[in-house]
Amino acid sequence: MGRKWNNIKENKASKDANNARIYGKFGIEIYVAAKRGEPNPEANPALKAVLDRAKTYNVPKAIIDRAIEKAKGGSEENYDELRYEGFGPNGSMVIIDALTNNVNRTVSDVRAAFKKYGGNLGVNGSVAYMFDATAVIGIEGKTADEVLELLMEADVDVRDIQEEDGAVIVYAEPDQFNAVQEAFRIAGITEFTVAELTMLPQNEITLPEDAIVPFKKLIDVLEDLEDVQNVFHNVDLGE
Repeated sequence: MGRKWNNIKENKASKDANNARIYGKFGIEIYVAAKRGEPNPEANPALKAVLDRAKTYNVPKAIIDRAIEKAKGGSEENYDELRYEGFGPNGSMVIIDALTNNVNRTVSDVRAAFKKYGGNLGVNGSVAYMFDATAVIGIEGKTADEVLELLMEADVDVRDIQEEDGAVIVYAEPDQFNAVQEAFRIAGITEFTVAELTMLPQNEITLPEDAIVPFKKLIDVLEDLEDVQNVFHNVDLGE
C-alpha cells in the first residue's frame, strides 16, 4: 500500500499549499456535519471525524467555532452531498465528492472540467466499483508491531498496518475510523500525521507522458471548484 499512501500524501500536501481554499471547504463540511446532528462532537461521530481531519490540516479554531456556531444558530443554508464519477485522459478514473447549495452549478462546473481536459463525466457506479472506501490513520513514535498489539488489545479490526516514511499507517474499514483513533487516544496518542476517509483505487495505472499534464490540470481544476470537497483517482503520478 505504499504507493497509495504516497498519493494521499501528495493530495494532502497540495491542500496544505492552499490554506484559504481548504479552510473554506472544511468550514462547510463542519457546518453540514454539525447541522445534520448534534453540534457536540462527542455526541456526533460524523462531526468528530471531520474535526479530527481538520486538525491534521491545522484548520484554525476560529473557523471551526464559526461553522459550529452557524449550525447552532439554526441557519437555513442547506447543502446537498453529491458524488460524481468520470474518466480522465487515457481511461484514468476520477471520483469527485461535493457539498453544494447549487446542484446545477456544480454539475456544470465538473462536466466542463472533464470536457476541457480530454475526459468525460460518467454515470453513477461507472468508476466507484474500482475503488475501496478506506479509513487511513497515521501516527509517529510507534512501530507497526506495537500498533498491531495496541489495536488487538482494543479489539479493533484493520485491513493493514505499514511503516512508511517514518510513520505507521493504519488502513481500516470506514466504520472503524473513530475506533482506531480512540484506541490510540486511550494509549496516550493524540496527534495524527493523517486522518482521512478516502477512496483508494484497487489498481493504479501509469499514464503516457503526453497525458500526464492534462490529467494533472484536470485534477487541479476539480479541486479548485468551490463545491468540491475531495477528488480521488487511480493514477500513479510517480512523485
